[in-house]
Amino acid sequence: MNDGIMESLIEQNPDAIIFADIKGTIRVWNVTAERIFGFTKAQAIGSKLDIIVPQKLREAHWRGYKQAMEKGETKYIGKSLPTKSLHADGSVIYVELSFSIILDASKSVIGALSTARDITAKYKKERGGSKKLV
Repeated sequence: MNDGIMESLIEQNPDAIIFADIKGTIRVWNVTAERIFGFTKAQAIGSKLDIIVPQKLREAHWRGYKQAMEKGETKYIGKSLPTKSLHADGSVIYVELSFSIILDASKSVIGALSTARDITAKYKKERGGSKKLV
């Protein structure tokens, strides 16, 4: 598949697409990620995932991320998880995230790919319910 098609698939996807390398540095950030999280591609690429992970969730996030990078797997594969995230303006938003560990041709872990959907309005509408967010 040529690079132009790949770029179109990433940029025209209705979900945010975020790829972070094994150290948690953002390497891919599409226009939907810009819209959802408020950070431009220039701001996000090269930054750590901390820009979208709330402070109180960071320790657990990095513990899980490091473990997933070392093992090459995560218990969240194939699952969509609702969680809190940070918007560029400092507000908390709610997103549904899906994850996959990405391997290179030699089967070495090179990072994690996430897709995200903004569920803030849905969460606020259902807030009185019993849904718990990670």
